[in-house]
Amino acid sequence: MKPDEIITYPLMTESASVMVERDNKLIFAVNLKAGKQDIKRAVEIMYEVKVDNVNVLITPQGVKKAFVKLKPEFRASDVAIKLGIL
Repeated sequence: MKPDEIITYPLMTESASVMVERDNKLIFAVNLKAGKQDIKRAVEIMYEVKVDNVNVLITPQGVKKAFVKLKPEFRASDVAIKLGIL
């Protein structure tokens, strides 16, 4: 899959904005068929950052969310500002 097929859109809620500031994490809605390694590779290519780890969950509505923690040398807030979600 191509990176733009893996990541559907970034999610920004009140709790997500706290994660951006406190935990250096970004949250994305992703393709249901995408694995953690696919998501990691797509985020690194699309946003030019290095990913520390990825956690995923599927909501009861059927949306797969990826919680992407960036390496300390990259700031999630900078990426969020570039995306226009913060």
